[in-house]
Amino acid sequence: MIGPALRLLDPETAHGVTLKALAAGLAPRQTEAEDPILATRLWSRDFPNPLGLSAGFDKNAAVMAPMLQLGLGFVEVGSITPRPQPGNPRPRIFRLPEDGAVINRLGFNNEGLEAARARLAAFRAQQHAGHHRGVVGINLGKNKDTEDAAADYERGAAALGPLADYLVVNVSSPNTPGLRALQGREELAALLARVAAALPAPAPPLLLKIAPDLTEEDKHDIAAVCLDQGIAGIIATNTTIERPETLKGAARDEAGGLSGRPLFGPSTAVLADLYRLTEGRIPLIGVGGVSSGADAYRKIRAGASLVQLYTALIYRGPAQVSRIKRELAGLLRDDGFDSLAAAVGADHRYGG
Repeated sequence: MIGPALRLLDPETAHGVTLKALAAGLAPRQTEAEDPILATRLWSRDFPNPLGLSAGFDKNAAVMAPMLQLGLGFVEVGSITPRPQPGNPRPRIFRLPEDGAVINRLGFNNEGLEAARARLAAFRAQQHAGHHRGVVGINLGKNKDTEDAAADYERGAAALGPLADYLVVNVSSPNTPGLRALQGREELAALLARVAAALPAPAPPLLLKIAPDLTEEDKHDIAAVCLDQGIAGIIATNTTIERPETLKGAARDEAGGLSGRPLFGPSTAVLADLYRLTEGRIPLIGVGGVSSGADAYRKIRAGASLVQLYTALIYRGPAQVSRIKRELAGLLRDDGFDSLAAAVGADHRYGG
């Protein structure tokens, strides 16, 4: 995110350098005022715009303030596991520049709950003192060797819930063995019930992050469980294990989750299905392949109340944030909308 020179480094080293630069205050800051048409309110939180940073970029809650200063409406940190873990062996991130894509098999590498909690508490103290503004979500994962998965999510919810604007149960990473099996109807219902019971009062909104690689039955089951249990939101989607035949990058056959441009179509289709299956009653966050205002707008019309990105920042840098917001505001006005909320799910009302 700090220049083409980073792309001369291997992807994980480049990401580490980026995080250090951000923490040192070397990130650009948004100077232009927010366009009021982009403002929205969800879960009693005010979002200056719908564009957020997806989980995976700031796994250890180390650069929340610098990322918000880029002009993002919100950031999501994690995935955070109760105990620190190194993740999978390196190399584990692969660029596919011809495809505008990345494959990763990181495996929830992070410094653990206590390290994240200390940073989040310090950030909230600064917020209360008036130094930072912005919405911060916290994405929870499980340790690879934990047999009782729900116990890990319970620990994360209890410890980090008081510091979260919203909390995410991530059962959709393809890089932790057995994790996606928790998306089955019975498993998911039991997991979410336990996590909800572990939340401190007042409880933050509880969201679920799902995979794009789902059957029609899976999607029906997920929608039903989320409606039954009063889940506050669904994030659609995580990375895909599918490999489109159109991929050109030399690393296309590497194992892991594929993100970026090839994920846009499949993730948006799942998003639209979930909007339809939940009848628009559960707010959705659209993520997967967003790199332009037109991409963000398509997610919103498909049913997203908020939109996240990550891979586009790798290839296009931080200036893309302001560019996407300007394009999105223009598209909303071109179609006669006077607010972002008015456009959410428009394709379902107007036949796409």
